Amino acid sequence: MGHARRGALTAAAVLAAALLAPSAGAAPGGGGCQLDGTASFGTGLGQTSKPFTYSFTGALTGCQSSDAGAPATGKVQAGGTYTVGGADYTLPIATGTGGCSNSTTDGVAVADWADGTRTIIKYHTTGAAAAVALQGTVQPSLTIQPVDPLGTATTITTTRYAGGSSSGALVFEANPPDCLSPTGVTTAGIAGTISVNHN
Repeated sequence: MGHARRGALTAAAVLAAALLAPSAGAAPGGGGCQLDGTASFGTGLGQTSKPFTYSFTGALTGCQSSDAGAPATGKVQAGGTYTVGGADYTLPIATGTGGCSNSTTDGVAVADWADGTRTIIKYHTTGAAAAVALQGTVQPSLTIQPVDPLGTATTITTTRYAGGSSSGALVFEANPPDCLSPTGVTTAGIAGTISVNHN
């Protein structure tokens, strides 16, 4: 999805991803990153408000932090399949209510940093038109279920920015005619800046 395609579509899914990246200048510690990713919706977003589910994957780049040695890149994910130790697990499904004009969402996102550390964020987003605002808190751990029905659950932990909070301002990039189509918007690009504050 090109950045030129900025739609009038609101989706809290954008915010979910935003929660995970640290922002520059955060006090007393933290950092900031650029986010560029894609959201996929279980039910296409349209003109009518309705419940929906979504997943998100994105890249975190250009990260600057007040913490010495903090990584400059990472990746973030909400929903979908997540691999731990060679086994596949399912992240909690992110949910929302709304459509093209406004939306709210709740979910859990996992950021994996280039140095092997991880941040787990529980978040809430609110959106109007193409703008989405995100607020979240870093979680100490998350228990995830195996894709294999014979597998066992595992617990992943936060190893960077523990005890922190997050915020983000993102732009939902969608082809505007999709909002009016029978299927609605099923995938869209998301870009913006994310921040995390921690003690």
